[in-house]
Amino acid sequence: MNGIFDPNTHIKTITLVGVGGTGTSTARIVARILYDMQRARQHTPSLVLIDPDRVEEKNIGRQALFAPADIGQFKAECVARRLNAALGLDIGWIAEPLDPERHADRFGSTLVISCVDNHEARRVVHRMKGVVLAGGNHADSGQVCIGNTDDLDLMRRFIDGRDGKYPYLPKEGLLFPALLEPEPPSERPLPTPGASCADLVDAGYQHLLINDWIATVIGTYVYKLLHRQPIRTFMTFVSLDGISSRSLIVCRDELLAYLPERVNSNVTVGKLSVPAKV
Repeated sequence: MNGIFDPNTHIKTITLVGVGGTGTSTARIVARILYDMQRARQHTPSLVLIDPDRVEEKNIGRQALFAPADIGQFKAECVARRLNAALGLDIGWIAEPLDPERHADRFGSTLVISCVDNHEARRVVHRMKGVVLAGGNHADSGQVCIGNTDDLDLMRRFIDGRDGKYPYLPKEGLLFPALLEPEPPSERPLPTPGASCADLVDAGYQHLLINDWIATVIGTYVYKLLHRQPIRTFMTFVSLDGISSRSLIVCRDELLAYLPERVNSNVTVGKLSVPAKV
């Protein structure tokens, strides 16, 4: 039976981790949602941007909201100030790596948006409590996952939901354990080891618009969560080559197809695991 994701949580804070290619576009969309909610006099959660990186010349034109005058500034601060000035919001920022202990406690985050591009950062995000929206992409395709548990046993206990509602959905790292591990060497060498999205776009490895597509899907899930609209899917795939998107409905069969068979401290055995990492 198909179900609806119902985490039964009151979102007080949205923490967006990673303010690069996908993160800047996502921040802009989420800020517009919050602005619209404020105008309608609805409860509006706070938004915090976290990223330790500074704006570089290669980011201009390839990541939303950055201008040449921003080079050298912290990305999180630059985007937060720009959106605050444009929309009269009070977006906060932290110009340092995410720390689940300090940052989660400090801001009481219940919705975490992951727009990071490496396995170390994903591991940290995976430890965050609450609902996690995570996006990843290849050159011209990608996926967005929404979940709130990394406990395989708990997920299996609720694999059929309760009365049509699912209190738990698997986090990105439970669906795709490979995302939490170093990426194997590519047959086509990257421009530089650990190349950023901007490097990949510049070298022709990544479509200029893929980050915007991923951000739009993330924003759609955020809109539904904040307006308490039914969320009937737990993962959405997008393809620029096919100009298409495909979502997986919340139900036993679809979830079982992506859940690993077992997880412990040493072994993770998965089924379908070909996620986009960048």
